[in-house]
Amino acid sequence: MPRPQGFAYEQHDATAAVVITHHGRPVTTLRGPRADRFLREVRAGDAQLVMARWTGNYRRGNERAARAHPRNRGAR
Repeated sequence: MPRPQGFAYEQHDATAAVVITHHGRPVTTLRGPRADRFLREVRAGDAQLVMARWTGNYRRGNERAARAHPRNRGAR
């Protein structure tokens, strides 16, 4: 599974908000305690992985198994 890439974030001190972007497009805005928690996590770990998790834009590892499920076989 490839590592997430293309994420960036901007911290706006005036509004105490954090805007997460993916390939230059805004994905989500965090404010208040959620923004503080995000900043702590992104500074402590892999920033790309943390941003992918916070935006919900990451693979869960079950895509191949779901494709083979009988319910999804006719959807191709």
